[in-house]
Amino acid sequence: MLEQWLPNVNWEKMWEATGETLYMTGISVLATFILGILFGLLLFLTAKGNIWENKAVYSVVAAFVNVFRSVPFIILIVLLIPFTKAIVGTMIGENAALPALIIGAAPFYARMVEIGLREIDKGVIEAAKAMGAKTSTIVFKVLLPESMPALVSGITVTAIALVGYTAMAGVIGAGGLGNLAYLDGFQRSRSDVTLVATIVILIIVFVIQLIGDLVTNKLDKR
Repeated sequence: MLEQWLPNVNWEKMWEATGETLYMTGISVLATFILGILFGLLLFLTAKGNIWENKAVYSVVAAFVNVFRSVPFIILIVLLIPFTKAIVGTMIGENAALPALIIGAAPFYARMVEIGLREIDKGVIEAAKAMGAKTSTIVFKVLLPESMPALVSGITVTAIALVGYTAMAGVIGAGGLGNLAYLDGFQRSRSDVTLVATIVILIIVFVIQLIGDLVTNKLDKR
């Protein structure tokens, strides 16, 4: 039945492409989560009135974040070609997409982290300071636990954006469902291949959103 409706779909290639998309998304989400929290914490802590208040550091980090989250992803891939070749050694394949995916998404997520941290009741932070808590204690015992629902919600949104980024990266040979939809589907006028690849991408997005919502609701104690 499927062969009649979808005559051009090579299911082995489709599952291989799905695996490549999941690989790119998974690695980049993990790296984005770590880097985004680091940059977000740095933005929050060095902002005016906070523990590490430092206008110069805040300005430099904020400028870096603003520049890289503003560059359209497809342009960012092209700009990072020399950097990617130096690190990975090639511009083809799923590993070649990772630098651009991470550099494109981490600054975006860092701003979400900063916003999440700003929503924490300052009274809780002041109470921790009054009790003589060290900065590391405030970060790991107050800031991160209190903002965790916002952090999970933010990484869910970022992960969904990254799935879209992997599709764009696929157009220039990074592999995955975007690559399959473009080369096997669009360029060869096989609309059924493009359709199935799109449906699989949508399923991945729905699953990410479902997991993100479940975890956020579990963490949110309000």
